[in-house]
Amino acid sequence: QVQLVESGGGLVQAGDSLRLSCAASGRTFSSAVMGWFRQGPGKEHGFVAAIAWNSGGTNYADSVKGRFTISKDNAKNTVYLQMNSLKPEDTAVYYCTAGRVLTDWPGSYDYWGQGTRVTVSS
Repeated sequence: QVQLVESGGGLVQAGDSLRLSCAASGRTFSSAVMGWFRQGPGKEHGFVAAIAWNSGGTNYADSVKGRFTISKDNAKNTVYLQMNSLKPEDTAVYYCTAGRVLTDWPGSYDYWGQGTRVTVSS
């Protein structure tokens, strides 16, 4: 089992920045990839970004490219999502995930955190 705990969500204004953190514990070696998904009001889970633990390779959704940056600290088993130039449409619950393949398909991620809410006001 892998446990994931997100933090850093909150209420911000459009144009502001926010950094989310995800601390992983347990059998973290079983997961090669960490990702972020989000679920906005009335929407399904949508891919945001992912990063590979070893290579550092990344993948981003088109909607966040150039604004969001995913990074990792292997020593702390922690992944970050730096979100800049936030827009009201970024409002969602953000979930940290752990999986096996660097993909945008949610079915590839075996473990999910409880989520942290991000609200962007206009």
